[in-house]
Amino acid sequence: MNLQVEQVDKDLVHNFKVIGEIDIYTAPKLKEHLATLELVEGIEVELDLSEVNYMDSTGLGIFVGFYKEVKAHNGKLVIKGLNQRLYRLFEITGLSDIMEIEQSKGGEDNASV
Repeated sequence: MNLQVEQVDKDLVHNFKVIGEIDIYTAPKLKEHLATLELVEGIEVELDLSEVNYMDSTGLGIFVGFYKEVKAHNGKLVIKGLNQRLYRLFEITGLSDIMEIEQSKGGEDNASV
């Protein structure tokens, strides 16, 4: 599957909109895009996953690594737009207790994980 990453910065917050599926094949592309961001002290990053319909553990690993890098620079990372299925992945792994996540309000996904 394809993965598209768009960077749309607003004010001092770096915004990435991720579109498609995040899996073992597309995760390197996501990691490459995130690596282009210069991490400075106090950086703020928002990752919009509202148009991601599938993610495996490889994708979770990318977010964990990026979260650690942002936190190492006393920054803030917000993951937003997760549908019910993706939020559940963060929840069962305990990442929802560590990372700041804004769940999608209208993106209900009734399929079971």
